[in-house]
Amino acid sequence: MKYLKIWKENRRNLLAPILCLIWNESVFYGARILTKNRQHYVLTSGIDERIPLVTWTIAIYLICFLVWALTYVYIACGDRKEAKIFFRADIIGKTIALLLYLLMPTTMLRPEITGNGVWDILMRFLYRIDAPDNLFPSIHCMVSWFCWIGMRKRKEDCSPFFRYGTLVFSLAVCVSTLTTKQHVLADVFGGILTAELAYWISKKMAIPGKREKGE
Repeated sequence: MKYLKIWKENRRNLLAPILCLIWNESVFYGARILTKNRQHYVLTSGIDERIPLVTWTIAIYLICFLVWALTYVYIACGDRKEAKIFFRADIIGKTIALLLYLLMPTTMLRPEITGNGVWDILMRFLYRIDAPDNLFPSIHCMVSWFCWIGMRKRKEDCSPFFRYGTLVFSLAVCVSTLTTKQHVLADVFGGILTAELAYWISKKMAIPGKREKGE
C-alpha cells in the first residue's frame, strides 16, 4: 500500500524519466544516422589495449538498464526541486553528448569472440546489435554516474547502503564498458565529466529562492 500511495502521489513526475528516455534514444540513434558516412576517430590508448576482455561482465553492462529505470523513478518521486535540477541535467548532458558525437565521431576495434559459452554468445549478440560508434562520451557511464549524482543528494530519506551501493554499481558499470570492449578510458572519463558538468550547469540555471513550478 505504501508504494501504491507513492505512485498515486508522484505519477505526474514520472513524465520526466520518460522524456529523458525519448531524448536519449533520439540523441543516440540520430547521431548514428547523421555521422554514418563520416570519418570516425579512434581514441584507444596503450592502457586500453592492455585491458582484457572479460565476457561475464556483460551481465553488469546489461543489468544497468533496469537499475537506471528504478533509480530515475526513485529520484522523480523525491524532492521536486532536486528532481527538476536532476532531469534538466540529464537533458543537458545528452545534448552535450550529441554535439560531441556530431563534431568528433568515434569508433574502436573490437576483439573477435570465438567461444561458445553463454557469455560469449551474449557478447556476440551485443556486438551485432550495437555498432561501435557514439563512444565519446559514454552514455552508459554518463547515465550510471547521473544515478550516483541523484542518490548522493538523498541523505535524509535513503540509507547509506543504497546510496553508496549506487556509487559502487556506477563504478562497476564503468569498468564493464572497458572489459566488454564497448568503450575506452577516454569515453569513461568523458561520460563522468559530462554528467558532473551538466549537473553543475543545471544547478546554476535554478533561480535561488524561487519555487519551482509544481511545488
